[in-house]
Amino acid sequence: MGATSATMQKTLRARIDIAGIGVHSGEPVRMSMLPADADTGVVFVRNGADGEVEIPALSSSVGATELSTVLGSPNGTSVATVEHLMAALSALGVDNVVVEIDAPEVPVMDGSARAFVDAIEQVGLRAQRVPRRFIRVLKPVRVQIGSGWAEFLPDDGRRFETVIEYDTPLIGRQALSLTLTPATFRSQIAPARTFGFMRDVERLWSAGFALGSTLENSVVIGEDGIVNPEGLRFRDEFVRHKMLDAIGDLALAGMPILGLYRSYRGGHRMNAAAVGALLGDPDAWTVVGAQVREEQAENRGRAFHGLAGAYTPEAA
Repeated sequence: MGATSATMQKTLRARIDIAGIGVHSGEPVRMSMLPADADTGVVFVRNGADGEVEIPALSSSVGATELSTVLGSPNGTSVATVEHLMAALSALGVDNVVVEIDAPEVPVMDGSARAFVDAIEQVGLRAQRVPRRFIRVLKPVRVQIGSGWAEFLPDDGRRFETVIEYDTPLIGRQALSLTLTPATFRSQIAPARTFGFMRDVERLWSAGFALGSTLENSVVIGEDGIVNPEGLRFRDEFVRHKMLDAIGDLALAGMPILGLYRSYRGGHRMNAAAVGALLGDPDAWTVVGAQVREEQAENRGRAFHGLAGAYTPEAA
């Protein structure tokens, strides 16, 4: 069977321009996404006083993981909060794109990936003449940090199982299992917003974080309930956003990962450690070509909710 457009690498059909603010810096940001040649991958280009600095969106570029994922270059130039954009690009099948940005942080938009999905789907994608490649997980790889853990397991699809647990009845224990396709990401994951606790605001401000956080771009959790007047977009929006972050962080592997990624009390640091552990073990993965048409994967896409009792860190 010959290659089809669904098995080929893709880039954007046209340029995308986006403006917003950085959730941590509070500074205005202008960002453009441009079509790129096959095998370019995702490359950030910081435009500033030092000219243009290219930063490849790869795990080897990760410089910090506190509250967001930060990519850095050897000269110290960095781009922070890349995870929501990376998740949208990966989930929608954008293999090659140059992201020009004039500030040290990707715009937060409404705190979710929905604006990025809408912008990408508005211009559409163009198939290229090079087959898409995947990282296939061959054996279990597991990391543990404190009471949390994450692991990769072999699987034919792009699957995620995420469990979070917070000591507040407003969140509690939430779990979600999902096979990643453009459709499941668009409807189940992309709208989920970043969140934080009102009690942490002053500490974050004093540390130079969350300077741009507002009720327009974050879910704020108070002592007695959700502060945002409109409430939640999903009953379990918190675990959905954690899965959104994981999808974006795993996209830094450089190719889509065919396998199951399970995490308990994970976060950016855990996701980065898991990707590093997988790629650091040459016996745990291999590179393969497209195995199934994306249309077939789309038909098999499924989301399961309410699995809070499915597993515990001891049982995994």
